[in-house]
Amino acid sequence: MALNITNENFEEILAQSKPVVIDFWAEWCGPCRTIAPIVEELAEEYADRVNIGKCDVDSSDDVVATYRVRNIPTLVFIKDGAVVDKHVGAISRNDLVAKIEALL
Repeated sequence: MALNITNENFEEILAQSKPVVIDFWAEWCGPCRTIAPIVEELAEEYADRVNIGKCDVDSSDDVVATYRVRNIPTLVFIKDGAVVDKHVGAISRNDLVAKIEALL
């Protein structure tokens, strides 16, 4: 299951040694709902190697501002505390897997 990333816990999640993938989303966003099952599935598949989480843009303004998210869905890929990739819009499972594998 994908982590729930909030203003309160995102620093703690980033402090862990694993790479991080943050899916910025909102309940009202159609494309966000389209990729949600893929994100959930990959969160379980990569749980031992990558922290994959979802951040609700309507309730986590600090995290949204930190990563300058302007459109959703936006996926941010973080390694060693630095953003190494960013994808805006819906994404296929294969493309998301490739981006996650590039983090490892």
